[in-house]
Amino acid sequence: MGFRCGIVGLPNVGKSTIFNALTAAGIESANYPFCTIEPNVGMVPVPDARLDKLAALVHTRRQVNAQMEFVDIAGLVSGASQGEGLGNQFLGHIRQVDAIAHVVRCFEDGNIVHVDGSIDPLRDREIINTELILSDLEVVGRRFKKTAALARSGDKAAQRQLKILEAVQEALDQGRAARSVVVDEALRDEAAKLGRELCLLSAKPVLYVANVLEEEITAGNAMVAKLRQVVEAEEGAPVVMISGAIEAELAAMEADEQVEFLTDMGLDESGLNRLIKAGYELLGLTNFFTVGEKETRSWTIKVGARAPQAAGVIHSDFERGFIRAEIISYDDYIACGSEAAARDQGLWRLEGKDYVVVDGDCINFRFNV
Repeated sequence: MGFRCGIVGLPNVGKSTIFNALTAAGIESANYPFCTIEPNVGMVPVPDARLDKLAALVHTRRQVNAQMEFVDIAGLVSGASQGEGLGNQFLGHIRQVDAIAHVVRCFEDGNIVHVDGSIDPLRDREIINTELILSDLEVVGRRFKKTAALARSGDKAAQRQLKILEAVQEALDQGRAARSVVVDEALRDEAAKLGRELCLLSAKPVLYVANVLEEEITAGNAMVAKLRQVVEAEEGAPVVMISGAIEAELAAMEADEQVEFLTDMGLDESGLNRLIKAGYELLGLTNFFTVGEKETRSWTIKVGARAPQAAGVIHSDFERGFIRAEIISYDDYIACGSEAAARDQGLWRLEGKDYVVVDGDCINFRFNV
């Protein structure tokens, strides 16, 4: 388990270039709108040096990283929600993702045309956000009519849903994203259920990817600074600066070459790593490990998940029949050098169903079904 991230943006902002680099998928990327017709999906292993060390320590035969799925759809244009540029079809491709990465062009290059004729990250952001909101308004409008009829007939569940739909519709009408709506505590469970059914685009957590030139990757530029200022003030969303050109070069290199290249560029890590970290923080995710000679693996869970929930990520039977969790912290595992040594030093422990899993826990689950 990892998370699914939908990549959106206007045509020719560097979406497919970044997708290619992040996933090494080699899909078509060209200097004209809509070269990406069908959505492209790429699975990326989440880099984690801790997992590498654990796997090496126990001489595991199989190392499995957590996975992040990128879904790259065609560039959207103004009017996409009404079908411009096949927009309705494209928008439907990202309704099932966990988060949205909004790629914004923050570089000047006369050789790469912009669909609106000039470079303006704030305008581009507004266009995409507006199209997502308009698409959601259509979805909410259809559901509102159906729910209102049921509510008038006395259906209590429909009456509760109608209150939520009214709040969402009001926000969308005002140009605000669905994720900005705060419902009464008494309606939160109903709102969560309704949200899962509607899959509203503007309800999804969003992060912004500022695509810059290679020489601007460390210091950025005025466009990035302005984008970050506005986004943080209005949404509190993260902005990750990436150079599509650099990521493309990294994708063609071996691991040792990548380290040297990044050092020469004055970077500590790749854009992919920064994007994944931002996505994990945005969604409130963390990782635990299962360690063994046969397989050493990283698993993704929500921050605050309890031991049975973590067990359920591996298999539903583990959660259903959960008994205890055997836990060694990552630091203790590495310091001791083995599970047996951690046991001998009293650093192995048993935890019950109320235990909140900590990032980096190395866990074996006891269960019975």
